[in-house]
Amino acid sequence: MFGVLFIDEFALQAVLRLEHGSDDQPIALLENDARRSPLIAACTPAAAAAGVQLGVTVPQALARCPTLAVRAPNSAAEQEAQATLLAAAFALSPAIEATAPGIITAALGGLPEDRREPALRTALESLAAAGLRVSGGLAPTPLLALYAARAVAGGLSGGGARGDHALHLGIAPGYSQARFQCIRDGRAFLSPLPLAAADPSPALAAIVADWGIHTLGEFAALPKADILHRLGAEGLALWERCAGETTRPLNLATPAQEFSAAFESEHPMETLEPLLFLLRRLVDRLALDLQNAALAARELQLLLTLEDESMHTHAIRLPQPTHQPDILFRALVTYLEHVRTVAAVVALALAIEPTRIPQRQEGLFDSALRDPHGFSESLARTAALTGPDRVGTPEVADTHRPDSFHLATPPEVLGDLGALRADHALQPGMALRRYRPPIPATVELLGRTPAFVWAGTVRGRVGALLGPWYGSGDWWQTDRRWEREDWDVELENGGLYRLFRTPGGWFLDGEYD
Repeated sequence: MFGVLFIDEFALQAVLRLEHGSDDQPIALLENDARRSPLIAACTPAAAAAGVQLGVTVPQALARCPTLAVRAPNSAAEQEAQATLLAAAFALSPAIEATAPGIITAALGGLPEDRREPALRTALESLAAAGLRVSGGLAPTPLLALYAARAVAGGLSGGGARGDHALHLGIAPGYSQARFQCIRDGRAFLSPLPLAAADPSPALAAIVADWGIHTLGEFAALPKADILHRLGAEGLALWERCAGETTRPLNLATPAQEFSAAFESEHPMETLEPLLFLLRRLVDRLALDLQNAALAARELQLLLTLEDESMHTHAIRLPQPTHQPDILFRALVTYLEHVRTVAAVVALALAIEPTRIPQRQEGLFDSALRDPHGFSESLARTAALTGPDRVGTPEVADTHRPDSFHLATPPEVLGDLGALRADHALQPGMALRRYRPPIPATVELLGRTPAFVWAGTVRGRVGALLGPWYGSGDWWQTDRRWEREDWDVELENGGLYRLFRTPGGWFLDGEYD
């Protein structure tokens, strides 16, 4: 069995899927022919309903539909759409052929019979979510499968397009609707199709039309030997296509080896919405490529080309490798929400650094984060508001300097919490409630010891004291040198406090319980 994925009006769909807000709009695509004045080659259903016909000039089309938007073919958009189609097809089978732009043929003999239609349905759903209106065909030969896909897409006329095996999935309205049909009886399906479905040459089509033959069934009813005698090898090939007897080996394609995508917009993007729309399309395709290769993304590398020809680049290191498109896209959104560029964006490129999907067995008492990506996203949003140097897990620095710490990236796995509590068990004694920040104090000395303290609402004569304890460090660094003198004092009117003195003066550090 073979399966075919077919995109009707491929060039038009390739352009529209990368345009935000193009659904249900009257849009037409021009011919890609520089030798003559371009004509309308394809149009959306909204344009056709307004009276736009294929083959007319642009002024004629605008006369019928003044709101018509005209687009030129875009080779980069077509390449991206073909890459998306290939990525979805490799989820069906490793034996894939890129038959033509917008046409993919897959050998499904390796799939059990009961899994073929569900697999094809899944591929169509993923392509519909990627903004492509795709039809599928399932048949014993590649040609029959292509006929089936084209028929259900509306590219052929005849009863076969409404067979009992047609499955209309209704993924989304408009251009995202996906459907396919499975062909069991090839002759019954082919018989009512028009002769044009077999793609005869113009000269051969004229000869057969003079014979009064208009369908595949009528042509296949003629004796095969007589066709060879009268029309030669070309006629014989046409007869075999009409009878559904043509079969061939597939010219297999290779899966993606690099996970990158790029697109250049015709119009500068000044707001975030169209940029994110394009990025979502690229991320969905790259995620499919990663899943087909059984790999995950470890880092995202984003490159934005601005209108003033400058570049904006950024690498996003993921907290945990993943190939889920929603998570990858969310990481990009979190970063871009706080980016301000000096000019509009005219092109973008996204590259993924792949890695193997992590397989890790945690310890019996280890505890991993339930959602590392959600946690990382929350940290990134917080860092964007407060500054990147103000978010992280505090770690005590290797120094005796009080309150000396730095912020480190939070760990993905927490160790044995019981052992952690045992290592950091509090020693019995009085607790010091620290003031943040320390309160400036005025201290009257008796000799070299504190005798009276004024610090905000705390004031009184010192009744008892312990100290001093001296500390200093970083003497070799002028900007980091520190020294400190600590005292524990008990006031006569009540209260036990920690005082300290630095070159900047006296401070009340905290109060003992």
